[in-house]
This record gives sequence, C-alpha cells and structure tokens, in this order.
Amino acid sequence: MITIFDRSVQRVPIKAWLESADDIESGAMAQALNLSRLPFLVSHVALMPDVHEGYGMPIGGVIAAKGAVIPNAVGVDIGCGLIGSVLDAPAKLLREVKTGSGTLAQALTGDIMRAIPLGFEHRKRPIDPEMSPTADMCEIKSLCKEWESAPYQCGTLGGGNHFIELQEDGSTGELVIMVHSGSRNFGYKVANTFNNLAKKLNEQMKSEVPASWQLAYLPTEHELGRMYLKWMDLALRFAAKNRSVMMQIATEIVQERLSKHASVTANVRQVVQCHHNYASIERHYGEEVVVHRKGAIRAKKGEKGIIPGAMGGKSYFVEGLGNPESFESASHGAGRVMSRNEAKRRFTVDQMMRDLSARDVVLGTPKSHAVVDEFIEAYKDIDEVLAYERDLVKPIRTVRPIAVIKG
Repeated sequence: MITIFDRSVQRVPIKAWLESADDIESGAMAQALNLSRLPFLVSHVALMPDVHEGYGMPIGGVIAAKGAVIPNAVGVDIGCGLIGSVLDAPAKLLREVKTGSGTLAQALTGDIMRAIPLGFEHRKRPIDPEMSPTADMCEIKSLCKEWESAPYQCGTLGGGNHFIELQEDGSTGELVIMVHSGSRNFGYKVANTFNNLAKKLNEQMKSEVPASWQLAYLPTEHELGRMYLKWMDLALRFAAKNRSVMMQIATEIVQERLSKHASVTANVRQVVQCHHNYASIERHYGEEVVVHRKGAIRAKKGEKGIIPGAMGGKSYFVEGLGNPESFESASHGAGRVMSRNEAKRRFTVDQMMRDLSARDVVLGTPKSHAVVDEFIEAYKDIDEVLAYERDLVKPIRTVRPIAVIKG
C-alpha cells in the first residue's frame, strides 16, 4: 500500500493498494485527487488495486463521508455484485458427458440462455420482487413509475461485464455457479434521478465542490439525502433478489440436466453473495460515516466475498481480513486496463473466440461482437490484483470457467 499526500492540493491522503502512483491511470488519479479535496471526507481516500477511471469517482474507490452521500460515488448500477453457489457434484461432467445438444456444458448454456433474458431484454411474464417503495418514497413519481417495470426486470442478466458462469473449483473439482449482475434499469434511474437532484441542490447551496468534479452530494440530514438512502436500499435489495432469482433458475437447470444425463443428484452446499456498488452507514476511525464503495466489496474480518476475473479467467472466493485502512474493503474484480471503445478497436471476435477455445471455455451470447470489449486482455491480471491486497482478503477458493453466458 502506498500513500499519496501533497498538502498543497489535498485535504486528506490517498492510500492505494498498488506498487506505485504510476500504476494509477491519469483519469482515475485526477478523480481521486478531487475526492481528497472534499470538505466532508474522513481520514483518507482508499483505492483498490483494480482502480480505473469512472464517472466522478474512480471505480475501485472507497471513501467515508461525514454527513453526506454522493450518488456518483455509488454509481449507476446500484447493488451490482455477485452470488456464487457451490454444488456437491463434479464439474468435469460438464465437459465429459454428451447430450443431444453437444457436451453437457453446451446444453446447459443453451438452456440458461433460453430461461434468463439477456442484455436489454425484459421478462414477458413478471416475477414478483417481493418488496416495494414506501408511501413517502412515492413523492418521487418518476421512480415509482419505473418500479412498475421491476417485476419484468427481476431475474434478468443485463450486459457489459455481467455474466453467468459454470465453473470448476481448482482444488475440489466441485461445480460452481456464479452470477454477476445488478439492479438493472431501475437502479440506473435511481442513480441518475438523485444525481440530478444533488446537482440542483448543490447549486442552491452554493456548494464549494466544483460542478466539474461530478461529485454533487446530498446532506444525509436533508430530505433528499434521506430519500436517496431509502431508494438506494430498495435498489440494493432488488439487485440481490435479481441475482437470487437467476441463481435459482440456473441451479435448477443444472440439477435437472445432471440427473437426466449423468444420474447425479447435485445439492447446493455453500452460497456467497456480495454487493460492490453501494453506500453504507458504518463506524470507522471513531465516527459514524457513510462509506461509499464504488467497485469494491466489504471485507470485514471473516466475511466471505467474491472477486471475479475477466471473461475466461479464474475467479476467487475470498475471506475478509477487516483492514481498517481500506475501510474494511477490497477489490471487486480484475479492473480494466483500457476503455470499452479501445478494446473494441484493438480486439476482434476471432481473437476472443480463439482465446476462449484455448481455455476450453464455452461462450453463450446473442451477439459475439457485442462482448469483444470483455476480452481478457482488456483487464488487469486477477492474480496481480490479489497480490496487492494480501492485507485485505485471503483467497479461500479458486474457480475457473467451463462456460460463460453474457448479454
């Protein structure tokens, strides 16, 4: 971990889990410096080893704010995160067993793609998210209107870096199912609605935070601050429900196919779930603060989490070490080394497919060209990321993909 602190331009230090400040891209560094100048920050800015430029706040950033919440420091995909389920069945069966639709891995990929809407697709038949806004929240009518679509978004994957993977534990050989998704369009609307409200409020308050920093904030004692926290919490719960529904669907498909083609009864023996885009009221450095984790998981001592790698690469189940200097946080993934646009310019579908074939990974996606920006070389090496944060988490399970499904 390194410390960056120029008292002439910063109010608080930046602590980064990297070897050198040169490892932080210029855009992310500029955003981190803006964060370090905020008047309500507590102690320091923490940057995880997967840090890269975001919107307003770098992805892979963690801050603790006193009496303020920043919508852009949570991000537009509120509650984005992962769920992983370990089954007591040998993953090798997915490659070895043949079906009328190819290997078991290929058959399962097709089944899951037909059962779970991908990309921008919504459900034709709704799934009850089993939650709803309270009466006072519905003063923001546009979000209550958006919530009407939530049952049609529940149990849908989305696009970008979201995925469903069938994996193999490198040590035990067990089958693992992993889902990475968030709060879909609902969370996006919540984020943008409150960012716009925050910008207007900051203008009225004559905030000392420059608008160009894209870090408009809401005082937590203000009605809008309290309202954002309520809507954000709803989006968090919806994101968790969304992942759980997809996991249930994928698990049942896997169990049915294993029983039919391999006469194997597969039971779930461990489930781990974590968010990596959210704000939480916690106590750090002797104060009650709003911890913003944008592209970072909570890693309290003994807490289980998931840090996924890039498409086709390994992922890790981890256990938190409760390091106070990171606000008990850790990285959320491998982290990009280039923008999506640059990746699309540099890599081809053929390169991506050859790489996945060499790794013996089945890819299921409606449009192969749409996921070229997820090519593994557009991301940092997950092992390097984990090496930098040895004092934040310890790996407890290493998994490699057999099949990956993307929107």
